[in-house]
Amino acid sequence: MISKDEKQHVYQDQHGEEMGKITFKPIGSKKIIIDHTIVKEAHRGKGIAEELVHSVVERMRSEGKVILPLCPFAKAEFERNPSYQDIQVEK
Repeated sequence: MISKDEKQHVYQDQHGEEMGKITFKPIGSKKIIIDHTIVKEAHRGKGIAEELVHSVVERMRSEGKVILPLCPFAKAEFERNPSYQDIQVEK
């Protein structure tokens, strides 16, 4: 399950334990910066980080915003996924 608020999306198990999160900052009204993606060591390799990036991409698309992925993992995900290019903004 992914819970969402204004500055982060948190991936939790069925008991509410945090397994990973992605944080972002608004820059103006139409742009955000993804600044951090982390998954707890015990949960790495399960696709959680990829799901978190995807959840932010889909949310920002629905809100009409663009993303500057500064976090190294998020930046790599944008490079791997051509479908994210429409929402990415350069520095």
